[in-house]
Amino acid sequence: MAGSKHFTDNQFTIKEVIQNFSSWINYFLSQWKILLLASLLGIGLGALVSIFKKPVFIATTSFVLEDGDSGGMGSMSGLASLVGVNLGSMGGTSGLFQGDNIMELYRSERMLDEALLSPFDENQLLIDRFIAFEKLDKKWASKVDITAMDFSIPRENFPVAQDSVVKEVAKLIRENQLSVVKPDRKLTIIQVSVSSKDEQYAKAFNEHLVENVNEFYRETKTKKTSENLAILQSQADSVRKILDESIGAFASATDRVPNANPLLSSATVETQKKQIDVRATGAVYEEVVKNLEIAKVNHRNNSPLIQIIDSPRFPLERSEIRLVKGMVYGCLILGIIAVMWLYFRRLYQKHVQES
Repeated sequence: MAGSKHFTDNQFTIKEVIQNFSSWINYFLSQWKILLLASLLGIGLGALVSIFKKPVFIATTSFVLEDGDSGGMGSMSGLASLVGVNLGSMGGTSGLFQGDNIMELYRSERMLDEALLSPFDENQLLIDRFIAFEKLDKKWASKVDITAMDFSIPRENFPVAQDSVVKEVAKLIRENQLSVVKPDRKLTIIQVSVSSKDEQYAKAFNEHLVENVNEFYRETKTKKTSENLAILQSQADSVRKILDESIGAFASATDRVPNANPLLSSATVETQKKQIDVRATGAVYEEVVKNLEIAKVNHRNNSPLIQIIDSPRFPLERSEIRLVKGMVYGCLILGIIAVMWLYFRRLYQKHVQES
């Protein structure tokens, strides 16, 4: 194969690569005026952004999600089964809002709407504060007249347009301002953060949102045990009333035959019937009271729900672009744009010359 070549026509040697790289370096150095102008312009724009861009304030609440005393209830269920009590139906919703479920609850439209319609101060709701600060009344002026809306009226009386405004504001908060995360997936600590350029609004909205979710969580998790407790209490009251009546009837029957002849059994039949009623009703009442006390313990075990670790305090955490940082970022961004523009311009010029 005398005619074969070690390198084909479309292959490059190391020398050619170095020469090509050097030519590009020399080209960029020859355009130093453009690169310098772009860098200076980037420094100026970065400085302007850092000066005029308002800082973003972040209000954060961290809490521990309590799962309840499941171990204690397991042992209690075992003890209760010995006396014929089934606690399976009395258990709370221990897994209802664990982990990701409660995180989605914070992002739900209902919780966000309730927080927005909470008072910011004596004269203003949180949604009014948000609309005024974000200037939504001007931005959405062509679609809806927000200035004519009164958000302090009951929610069920909202017209369609007003209800749509609340939903759109909640959507903006969910997408741009709200963050619900678990710093570590192995832990049960959850952080709820609200970011806004309005420091007071961020703190107030974060506090109302956590409070509303906390209350909803408490009511929902204890709803089943509360219903069981109410039913058992009603049953205990009813059986106690019947027991009192049976005791009274037994006493009346005894009084009618104070000195019964022991040789005449028929004289004591009525008294014995009332005595059996008292014993049977007493046994039923004893079991109902036993179940009632177990249900009370179960309800108390399900009551603690959220333990706050940290809550937002003034001054809030700030997120802003410092002057030096903005100047460096502006210089790098416009410098890279200038290099790419010079690169593609030279490739275009070479392509035109070769064609």
